[in-house]
Amino acid sequence: MATVLAPAKINLTLEVLDKRPDGFHEIRSVLQTVNLCDALHFRAGEGVTFECDMPGWSAEESLVSRAVALLHEETGCSLGAEIMIEKRIPLLSGLGGDSSDAAAVLRGLNELWGLNLSREKLVDMASRLGSDIVFFLHGGTALAGGRGEIITPLSFLADIWVVLVVPDVPRWTGKTGQLYASINAGQFTDGKITEKLTASVKGKGEFDLSLIFNIFENVAFDYFKGLAVYKEHILKLGAPHVHLAGSGPALFTVFIDKSQAEDLYKRLKDQGMEAYLAGTILP
Repeated sequence: MATVLAPAKINLTLEVLDKRPDGFHEIRSVLQTVNLCDALHFRAGEGVTFECDMPGWSAEESLVSRAVALLHEETGCSLGAEIMIEKRIPLLSGLGGDSSDAAAVLRGLNELWGLNLSREKLVDMASRLGSDIVFFLHGGTALAGGRGEIITPLSFLADIWVVLVVPDVPRWTGKTGQLYASINAGQFTDGKITEKLTASVKGKGEFDLSLIFNIFENVAFDYFKGLAVYKEHILKLGAPHVHLAGSGPALFTVFIDKSQAEDLYKRLKDQGMEAYLAGTILP
């Protein structure tokens, strides 16, 4: 049996520069994988079957099914597999769990089936499945451009601790597209925030916490009713800042000091919140 870990991610910046002719948005984003991970286990089988330990997860609604179909289509391989998913990344949270799982399927089946596909081929397939999936083939700290599929690795941000909270607010499939559609041109930025953070990471392997930015914060608090209440409560419990993770509704704060992160995490758990403590991980 082969096992592939699928990490969550946070966007340290997420800027939209413009609307592209193809209907997507031109973005700049610094992404970072953290050690809140799903685990995908692969073994040979008849046909392709999925098992998952998280209620509400559906293979038909997940990118993992599309990843399998694309592998079969591109390679002509007709082999099967049993894929068991230990799901730890919350569904539809903005932490990239489904995209990460799809990347893990590409990697895991490439190994299990002996396809020997090059990284370049896997990247090409990932870009056709979804914008974030290419990043998860790299992991670590990276700059994303284009619609998110152009990835440039950056110096690793070591010793960063992230406290995540998943608010108990409604979540739905397609929320990311709806949030993109609700952004107006006046909220577009020029990429300079990401440039500053990228320059800092390249130079020192560290960054100014004040540069954390997410364009979706302009619209997400209207879409996720009650989200602002969670943000204010997390701040009152001692978070130095609170930011939206991806398209949300997960919220996060970043610490350099692990003990401070652990202290906030404990207070959040004591309040009955769905909270996670995670550290940055290498590619």
